[in-house]
Amino acid sequence: MRKAGLACGLLAGALLLAGCGAGEERDRQAADQHGHDEASGAEAPRGPNGGRLLEDGDFSIELAIVEAGTPPEYRAWASRGGAPLDPRNVELGVTLARLGGTTDEIAFTAQDHYLRGDSVIYEPHSFAVTVEARHADRTHRWQYDSFEGRTRILPELAEAFGLETEIAGPESIREIITVYGRVTPDEERVRRIFARYAGALESVEVSVGDRVRRGQTLATVESNDSLARYSITAPIDGVITERNAHPGEQTGERTLFALMDTGRIWVEFAVFPRELPRVRLGAPVRISAYGGEVERSGEIHYISALANPDQSVTARAALENPDRALLPGTYVTGGIQIARHDVSLAVRRSGLQSFRDFTVVYAQVGDQYEVRMLDLGRQDSEWVEVLGGLAPGTRYVTANSYLVKADIEKSGATHDH
Repeated sequence: MRKAGLACGLLAGALLLAGCGAGEERDRQAADQHGHDEASGAEAPRGPNGGRLLEDGDFSIELAIVEAGTPPEYRAWASRGGAPLDPRNVELGVTLARLGGTTDEIAFTAQDHYLRGDSVIYEPHSFAVTVEARHADRTHRWQYDSFEGRTRILPELAEAFGLETEIAGPESIREIITVYGRVTPDEERVRRIFARYAGALESVEVSVGDRVRRGQTLATVESNDSLARYSITAPIDGVITERNAHPGEQTGERTLFALMDTGRIWVEFAVFPRELPRVRLGAPVRISAYGGEVERSGEIHYISALANPDQSVTARAALENPDRALLPGTYVTGGIQIARHDVSLAVRRSGLQSFRDFTVVYAQVGDQYEVRMLDLGRQDSEWVEVLGGLAPGTRYVTANSYLVKADIEKSGATHDH
């Protein structure tokens, strides 16, 4: 409970400090996101079509991003003295300066009663806007910021947050099927121990469950033929799993001890017919046991030629088990890799967050962080393929990205057009 409280306290304090550190810049950005005029703090004027109204004397441009039933695009309506102007008599251009230095130049052409931009306005709709219009030999110019999903976090605060970043680039996406199985002994590491010569057991040195070393004495026998004493020793390191020997007994031809080395084990999985054609010898497999507390990796080295009564087929993996944490009989979950896809761009799943109706990561440019809306493809437990929305080589947040999201939400970011 103390750890949870401390984490919440640090988050609240860090966000407060971030707000103070960003200061005037944060207030300016938040005001614009809510459609406020930066200079006066008043509501930014709106035109009859719901767009931002830009005025210069008696000339005005109403500018809006329209995305209902069409990819997002700019549309503009010009007027002078409150009277609509013929769009064919107005020249209009918009420049969008995005975080990271990218600039979009939007040209406009007359269409019906409005001017239509010639480019799709891709997400995020976050940029410094420059508008230049010309009518009746007069030029009009406006500049304003329209930021969304953006915040500034100073380096010392980013370090306090524990933010970690990586460069987005190519990765391998593993296609995995989930299977269930059970740990069994590696039969190549099981020994059944007999007496070399029949005789009387004089002493027995071990019990079931004892761990023994190779060469260690397990019992002493007096030969019936020569009456000479000899020792029965452990042929490998391992654990005594069976003992059928007691002092004074004759050894006979029975198994006296069973010895098993669990430093290497087998895991036998049930693979059902729908998945069996894609499972191959040598396929990597990762297993998890005890609720994920123990994990191991290995390869499929055997696939049975016979079906089990439930119609599954046994696929077996040999796994190293140096700490002997996986005991024979343990039930496990496995992930068998059936394919690997090399993709040109991927991000870590740990960096993903939700923003509006999008799945996003937060790009970092200096001390500023901004959403990048992603089109996603194939994925595995660690990586997600990016089909669009992020430029290769972008630095993005991979750890504690929820803190960036919280800071942006604290600033009141909205999707303002």
